[in-house]
Amino acid sequence: MPSTVPLVDLSPWFAGTSEGRAEVAARIDSALCESGFLLVTGHGVPDDLRRRTRELAREFFALPEDVKQRYAVTVGGRGWLPPGVEANGYAEGTETPPDLKESYSAGADFGVGVAEIDGFWFQPNVWPDEVPGLAETATEYMRRMRALSDHLLEIFAAALGLAESHFTRHTAHPTYTFNINWYPPMTHVGAPEPEQFRIGPHTDFGTVTVLDRQAGVGGLQVYTAGGEWEDAPFHPDAFTVNIGDLMARWTGDRWRSTRHRVLPPAASAPEEDLVSLIFFYETDHDARITSLAPPLGKTTYPEVIAADYLREKLNAITMT
Repeated sequence: MPSTVPLVDLSPWFAGTSEGRAEVAARIDSALCESGFLLVTGHGVPDDLRRRTRELAREFFALPEDVKQRYAVTVGGRGWLPPGVEANGYAEGTETPPDLKESYSAGADFGVGVAEIDGFWFQPNVWPDEVPGLAETATEYMRRMRALSDHLLEIFAAALGLAESHFTRHTAHPTYTFNINWYPPMTHVGAPEPEQFRIGPHTDFGTVTVLDRQAGVGGLQVYTAGGEWEDAPFHPDAFTVNIGDLMARWTGDRWRSTRHRVLPPAASAPEEDLVSLIFFYETDHDARITSLAPPLGKTTYPEVIAADYLREKLNAITMT
C-alpha cells in the first residue's frame, strides 16, 4: 500500500519560476490537508552538516551518566533531558510510562529584554565542554533550520493564496527548540513496559517541525486519516516535515496536526539505536494567532497568544 506521506522536491520553488512555485505550493497544501506530514528534498541543507551534528551528539550521549548529569534539565530547559523526564502521551491525557529516550535541547537564545519572557523562551544555550565542536555545529544547524522553516511558512502562505509574509510576519523574533533525541537500544534500556514508546503518541505544538531521522525498526509512525498507524517512509536526502497544533489552529483545521509516535526498541533489533535531529519552530512569543475564516478554514477558534498556548502544552508532557 502506498504511503500517505508524499515526497515533495522544493527545488522548483527555489528556482523561482511561477509555474514551479505554484506546483510545489499545491502539493504541500494537498499533503497538509490529507496527511499533515511530508518529506522534502531540494532543501539546500548540506548533508555534511546533518552528519556532523549527529556524530557530535553521539559523542555526548556516550559520556558517563555522571558527566551528562552536570547538564541535566527538565522539559523546557537547555541541556540534557535524562530518561524519565518526559512522556508525550500525557499531552493526549493518556497516562503512559516515560518515553524511552534521552535528549539534548537547545533553542532560541537571543532575548527580548524582559526577564520573565527570556527566562523561559530565550534561555542561554548550554554546551558540554566534553564535546568540542557541538556548540558551533548545532548553532549552524539551528540557523539553517530557522531559514528553512521560514521558507516553508512562505510556501504555506502561497499554498493558501495569501501574501507570502502572512505567517513570517509573526517570526521576526521567534521561539524555537532544537532537540537531539537519542533512542537507546533495548540492550541499554531493557524491554519496554506495556504502552511504552521511544516517544508516545502525540501531536506537535508549534507551526512547523523539521525532522532529520534515521531509518529503523523502532522508528516513526504516523496516524492516518483512516485511523491506522503507518510506518513513515524514509528517504536519506529528505527531511520529514509536519505541522503542529498552532498551525492547524491558525488554518482553522484546514491542515492536520497529525498524531505520531516513535516505536519502542524491538526484540528483533536489540542493538538498534537511533539519533533524530528535531527542530520545532514556533512564532514570536507574543504573536496573536487568529484562525483563517471560511472558505480557507473550517473551524473558528478563539484568538490565542502563542506563548500562553505553547506553555500549557509543554507543561502537560513534563513528568518532573
